[in-house]
Amino acid sequence: MPIRWVLLRDPKTRFSPQVLLCTDPAHDPLQIIRWFILRWQIEVTFQEVRAHLGVETQRQWSDRAIARTTPCRLALFSIVTLLAAQLSRRARMAVWTDSWYRKSHPTFTDALAAVRRHIWLETGLLTSPRSREMQKPPPALRHLLGLRSLPRRVIGQSRA
Repeated sequence: MPIRWVLLRDPKTRFSPQVLLCTDPAHDPLQIIRWFILRWQIEVTFQEVRAHLGVETQRQWSDRAIARTTPCRLALFSIVTLLAAQLSRRARMAVWTDSWYRKSHPTFTDALAAVRRHIWLETGLLTSPRSREMQKPPPALRHLLGLRSLPRRVIGQSRA
């Protein structure tokens, strides 16, 4: 079978040379590189979904259960990505770094952490309030905890 191959080399030698193969020799080398770039983005997405949302490490016993949960986990990945895009630039760009590993752009882990922080802020679940005075929980948190029916004097009053 005839094969078209494209050799990619980094002129600054930061990356090892890589060979791309195509089974249709009529395709232009630039088109083969474009396809590789598009495919790479998909591969990164699947790697992130496996690492952070547990796809391929599911513990269900039936194929039907796996067939139900995998699309839900991919949808969750999309929802987190869309929610992160709605956050302020400052919240989105909060990148967790270690001294041995510097990141220039946020990863899915950073996006997931930013979305969590935003949800916690909105529901009043952030820790260490500035005031030592006991305060009434915000309505969203009271609703979440099922406290909306408690009398007002019970909610948010400190003991004397």
